[in-house]
Amino acid sequence: MATRLDGRAVSKKILADLKQTIAELAQQDVTPTLAVVLVGSNPASEVYVRNKQRRAEDIGVRSLMFRMPEATTQADLLAKIAELNHDPDIDAILVQLPLPAGLDEQAVIDAIDPDKDVDGFSPVSVGRLWANEPTVVASTPYGIMALLDAYDIDVAGKRVVIIGRSNIVGRPLAGLMVNHDATVTIAHSKTRDLKQLAKEADILVVAVGVPHFVGADAVKPGAVVIDVGISRGADGKLLGDVDEAAVAPIASAITPVPGGVGPMTIASLMAQTVTLAKRRANG
Repeated sequence: MATRLDGRAVSKKILADLKQTIAELAQQDVTPTLAVVLVGSNPASEVYVRNKQRRAEDIGVRSLMFRMPEATTQADLLAKIAELNHDPDIDAILVQLPLPAGLDEQAVIDAIDPDKDVDGFSPVSVGRLWANEPTVVASTPYGIMALLDAYDIDVAGKRVVIIGRSNIVGRPLAGLMVNHDATVTIAHSKTRDLKQLAKEADILVVAVGVPHFVGADAVKPGAVVIDVGISRGADGKLLGDVDEAAVAPIASAITPVPGGVGPMTIASLMAQTVTLAKRRANG
């Protein structure tokens, strides 16, 4: 039976270590500060933001919330980002996505100072990642790499297949994997013979948002399976993109849903906020 990669336990350890770093920064009169911009009232975004704020408060990160109405114009949102860019006490800026209809998400992402882009979505951040000189990267891929590292799973020389090519997970994770000497294939909706390709993976990452998209017939015996997806079934139960019950007897390691990748994402956001604060402390 596969080892369950416990994101809750690993994230607790990361957050505990961050507390110590934050205490050391306090001796330099630096408090890691995260600015979160929330436009409108998307229920899922409200939950995500609340969880981020709770974690920040727990470890001593100052989290500033900037709520803007649904009717916010592009110009008003860009003006707010410019204000935050120029605030010397703010280390990290996060604009919660998705934005209301009518707002240009890419233009908003492009407007964030790359040195405060804690989500790692800006073209400059992406370029730094692929040049193997990353400052910050998307939190979910960062968390996945930290989780693998916590369980001593070395990706060097491994065949990695990532199902999903989003800018939030698939593409930045591919960059991180390549930087750590893995051989990477990104698969997507147009990929032919997807199931056979998945079966060739030493490490299989699934990030498509379709419940139980991957079953036992798409997993190589002994593979490490990372399930990024999370959906809610008709009965209200949370489901991953991987059928864990079917795959666990075949895989060597697997992330549960919930409790796998999810907790690592917020811990990674906090870790990178602290990284940016350390850069401010060091001038």
